[in-house]
Amino acid sequence: MKAPAHFAFAPCALLAAALLALAAGASAGAASEPPAAPDFTRADLAGTPIKLTEFRGKVVLLNFWATWCAPCLIEMPRFSQWQRAYGTRGLQVLGVSMDDAREPVLRLARQHPPAYPLIMGDAALAKLYGGVYGLPTSFLIDTQGRIVARYRGEADLKGLEAKILSLLPGADR
Repeated sequence: MKAPAHFAFAPCALLAAALLALAAGASAGAASEPPAAPDFTRADLAGTPIKLTEFRGKVVLLNFWATWCAPCLIEMPRFSQWQRAYGTRGLQVLGVSMDDAREPVLRLARQHPPAYPLIMGDAALAKLYGGVYGLPTSFLIDTQGRIVARYRGEADLKGLEAKILSLLPGADR
């Protein structure tokens, strides 16, 4: 005896539903775990090597910027203020200049010294972070070294500060 057509379809539908549920669960699990921040070592403007993993245990604000970027220059004094205010609580701001040459960066740093290290970036470093196609672009990295937020363009500084404060050790979550 042959099974009715709708019964023959049922196992296929069940298999498809199970596969969809499995895929949804896998992607939901992957989305809940933030990606690790790619490690790098670059010299700061004074020549001191800066290795990202040395900041493990701190919240890192990794800011890609340039001297010719007006929104970048607006953010820098606030980032310096945060470094001074929250550095002892576990914040480390790190500026990555995407300028082609060091001279304008050195000149800006002499005129307006930031309270955090500046390093020179390039296309290879930007590529490690999925490509930096506009400035400013900032990555917020938690104490375990995971990228928990990416900000493209001029950031909502109040919102960014609130996110930083929520990640600092001892913060009420």
